[in-house]
Amino acid sequence: MVYKETYFPLIVLFLCSFKCEIMSKNLFEITLQNRRNLHSILTKTPKEKLLKIPEGFNNNIFWNIAHTVVTQQILQYKFSGLQMRVPEELVAKFMKGTTPDGTATDEEIMMVADFLISTAEWLKEDYDTGLFQNYQEYTTSARVTLKNIDDAIAFNLFHEGLHIGAIILLLRKVG
Repeated sequence: MVYKETYFPLIVLFLCSFKCEIMSKNLFEITLQNRRNLHSILTKTPKEKLLKIPEGFNNNIFWNIAHTVVTQQILQYKFSGLQMRVPEELVAKFMKGTTPDGTATDEEIMMVADFLISTAEWLKEDYDTGLFQNYQEYTTSARVTLKNIDDAIAFNLFHEGLHIGAIILLLRKVG
């Protein structure tokens, strides 16, 4: 029985890490597919529809898409003590608590389109290389406490899902 008692925790640890690796890989794939969907909306929707704020709403399609990019960077890079990979001006314009002014240049739209895919790819690369070593615990406005990068990755999918829902509703409203 000493054999089983000695190695059982190691076996459990191995299996848990294997399961976590598979789960993390799937979360990265889901994130990238969400981002491809958002990229398609951003690049195929006319600019005037992207920027329209329908009556009863306080934001637009473009703001929601840009907000997903910025929030991912804050939750996963900033709270890990790492340099965010998007310009600070973008963060200031689309972070939680901001509202759109109904304008955006073609360059801003294309920059967000580029960051949609690249930030998702960089996240996986940085995660795989072990860049995320620390995490500043953070409780979200949804009252979910994020304690590490894995929590942040999982919560970010939830957050992006909320905004994809809002974008779908906005698409219906703007015609």
